[in-house]
Amino acid sequence: MKNHCLAVDIGASSGRLILGDLHEGTLHLEEIHRFENQIIEKKGHYCWDVEALFAEIKAGIKKCNDFGVQPVSIGIDTWAVDFVLLDEHDQPLTEAISYRDPRTDGIMEEVVDLLMEERLYLETGIQFQKFNTIYQLYALKKQNPEVLEKAKSFLMIPDYLHYLLTGEKANEYTNATSTQLINAFTKKWDKEIIDTLGLNFEMFQEIKMPKETLGSLRSKLVEEFGFDMDVILPATHDTGSAVLAVPELEDTIYISSGTWSLIGVENHFPICVTKALDYNFTNEGGMDYQFRFLKNIMGLWMIQEVRRNYNNQYTFAELVELSQDVSLFNSTVNVDDQRFLKPDNMIEEIQQYCQETNQQIPEQPGEIAKCVFESLANSYQKAVSELEDIFEKVFNTVNVIGGGCQNELLNQLIANVTQKEVYAGPVEATAIGNLVVQLIALGEIKDIEKARHIIKQSFEVKKYVYSNGNPFCIG
Repeated sequence: MKNHCLAVDIGASSGRLILGDLHEGTLHLEEIHRFENQIIEKKGHYCWDVEALFAEIKAGIKKCNDFGVQPVSIGIDTWAVDFVLLDEHDQPLTEAISYRDPRTDGIMEEVVDLLMEERLYLETGIQFQKFNTIYQLYALKKQNPEVLEKAKSFLMIPDYLHYLLTGEKANEYTNATSTQLINAFTKKWDKEIIDTLGLNFEMFQEIKMPKETLGSLRSKLVEEFGFDMDVILPATHDTGSAVLAVPELEDTIYISSGTWSLIGVENHFPICVTKALDYNFTNEGGMDYQFRFLKNIMGLWMIQEVRRNYNNQYTFAELVELSQDVSLFNSTVNVDDQRFLKPDNMIEEIQQYCQETNQQIPEQPGEIAKCVFESLANSYQKAVSELEDIFEKVFNTVNVIGGGCQNELLNQLIANVTQKEVYAGPVEATAIGNLVVQLIALGEIKDIEKARHIIKQSFEVKKYVYSNGNPFCIG
């Protein structure tokens, strides 16, 4: 009888539950439930509806019975940095406020003044972004100090969802590193930084690693579902899971392409040097204490918002097609400008940027889309050049993974601007990475090296090249 594992993968715009099993050396996936996720406004803040997310997780688990499958394990991954605080009765003290909320405006600068930029980077190795957990917590301390005084447990979003499943509290390592509160070398909570900020060190939980088992389901959930499962920690940071699905990492730069674009390399140790700080690269923790040395780029969030601003009258495929029909338009924007993080209207913000920089203003949907795609490709090329400068070597290939790798136009643009071979796939990288960690924990796969070999044999990857000035995909 095959062991089925269940991956819960929740991104900024949607979530899904995917069943996976290993059969004759091939990994098989089956999506059983998909649902929307979106930021909602509550009490003057942009928030995540975590209770609704957990209800969707439960609905997906129940569907396993419809497929005649009772999974032996489950693991949850989500985006990073956001969290829930619980009181002494394990009740949430606040809403799960989103990283896109403006409460951290100006906070990063205050914290950097307090801790010193070089010290903070040399100890944590984490990229400076205004929405990092460290700044969210410091903003809360300034704006609602009574909340932090009552806080007894700090749980990141997947930690909290795992707690709802099991009743067990833990902070999973790969996601915890995104807080900018983990020492990159001791791999533990940095007490000196936490104390300097006046935060309660006791609310942070024990750090646990991918492959560790939190335990079985709460008894009431076993009764509700009709079966029990082990809850096995994947890399709960979705990028941490996604990078595990890159089939080949030697001399390869990866781009985990979704709402955000994460571009970097896997490394055996953190690179906390001045040049990495100047380029604002991050050292996020990975499975088996590997490091994801990468840069966080705005990503497909921009085209998602453009589509929403057009009242969803165009599909993403149609926006790609419209952009290809535009030939005499070359305006671009800096996709990492903070104005694009949560604008009232993305189209108007793009147009305003072009006007301010004396470029042609995009008016038609195809021009807007082309501006976004070419701007993203330019940003990727800049990050590739920075990586090669830091490592003092040339990387031969780029591997695009995740849902964004289905955008063939963007893949081709990456091949054009980098003049490197670009591999696109696997599409379901995050769920795949989540599942293989569970299978390793269960003893069905030996290690991540073997898992990557299985992934390479199991899923389609397309190749894009730039040759003699004529770019093309060779499948």
